[in-house]
Amino acid sequence: GPGGLAVAMLLAHKGYDVSVYEKQAYVGGRTSEIRLGDYKFDMGPTFLNMLYIAEEIFELTGRNIRDYIELIDLNPMYQLIFHDKKMNMTRDADEMIRQINELYPGNEGSYERYMEQTNKKLEILAPVLQAPMNRMTDLLNPKVIKALGELEIGNSLVDTLAKFYKDEDLQLSFTFQAKYLGMSPWESPGAFSILSYIEHAYGVYHIKGGINKLTQAMAKVFEEMGGKIYLNNGVKKLTLQDKKVTGFTLEDGQIVEADEVVINGDFGHIMTTVVEPGVLKKYSPKKLDEKHYSCSTFMLYLGVNKRFDLPHHTIWFAKDYRKNVEEVTKTKLLSDDPSIYIQNAIATDETVAPDGKSTLYILVPVPNNSSGINWDKVAAPFREMVLDMVSEKLGVADIRDYIEEERMMTPDNWANDIGVYKGATFNLGHQLSQMLVFRPRNKFEELDQCWLVGGGTHPGSGLPIILESARITANGILKQDHLPLLP
Repeated sequence: GPGGLAVAMLLAHKGYDVSVYEKQAYVGGRTSEIRLGDYKFDMGPTFLNMLYIAEEIFELTGRNIRDYIELIDLNPMYQLIFHDKKMNMTRDADEMIRQINELYPGNEGSYERYMEQTNKKLEILAPVLQAPMNRMTDLLNPKVIKALGELEIGNSLVDTLAKFYKDEDLQLSFTFQAKYLGMSPWESPGAFSILSYIEHAYGVYHIKGGINKLTQAMAKVFEEMGGKIYLNNGVKKLTLQDKKVTGFTLEDGQIVEADEVVINGDFGHIMTTVVEPGVLKKYSPKKLDEKHYSCSTFMLYLGVNKRFDLPHHTIWFAKDYRKNVEEVTKTKLLSDDPSIYIQNAIATDETVAPDGKSTLYILVPVPNNSSGINWDKVAAPFREMVLDMVSEKLGVADIRDYIEEERMMTPDNWANDIGVYKGATFNLGHQLSQMLVFRPRNKFEELDQCWLVGGGTHPGSGLPIILESARITANGILKQDHLPLLP
């Protein structure tokens, strides 16, 4: 995945002999490509924000990211549709103010205050996202202490947004990202008000050909520096001497020795499959099962022989959004009124589908597999319901009439095919009890010579945050070896 590839790039550039072993036949993990006939899709992430972090990773290896990928600055960034109104979220502040004043009278000045105050919040919180959290004393770092107040421990995300916006729909327009952290905006910490701010301040990008082109570019850079990538080489077991990781055994029986092992697999899946039973205490299977995990996603990747008047990104909110979020994150029920996200990449990228045709990437947040939902039974009827809703929303009699290629992914597919623990697509949740030093640490606390990178470690999930985890992990290894750290 992107975290592992970023660590590989950074360490190879620093002169380390780095090899990457990948179970799948492709690089990228969830940030990879799905091809169905002549149609091309991203498997997972479709938003690229905080572009400056990806740019920095390339710069740290002496590269310019624009030499490897073609970036498209999206405007509007995405469209939000409620039952009675729609809003185009854009980096154009004047246009945002115009829409808010027109759609939500009585909120004049709210957007300006939100942007100004949340900018200050991000300045305080950003160092925490870049600092290691490998021991309790890291919480005593002055920058961390300063940031604790900005976590708004007593306020939910909705509480924080209510300080700026009076209308609930307007508040929700700046909170929907919380669901992808595994939490309801009515429960997630107010600190996450920075997520929407980052989009409005720095933009949302698409990469020509798909976000998967980023991980393909990272692999190319790594190989340019002499790094080796071994595809179709899944790890079966870590090799241990007491608590020290000395390498691993591949699924074909080959034994690989290593001075340091960096793990970029899904945290829960890895700890319950490649570590011998009885070794882990803090993260034993029983204790892992008790952790909080993100929601899952029901996915339809549709290659259709029609083009629709639809922006690049669209989010349709459920009529009763709060009920929908509670069903996804708390009661773990399959909603009959779900929220739906659609990417219509052809709106800005002609390379993903043939002329006159398009790719529709449909994502529906659903409970993870702790729900006990039997997807063998419900997947087909749920698909029918989603297609009926999409047909209605797109204004066509039946979207099925246009489908030429299709792939469906349920939480079971995420778990069984992609190795995602409980099918929780966005990894461990981001409750305060699972953040900072309370999240699995980049220098893994239960095993020596073992490092973590990705959404299951500090600072958390989301593509740019995962890249920050890579920088933290690479710096941990450099510090251990008494070498200059990356800025």
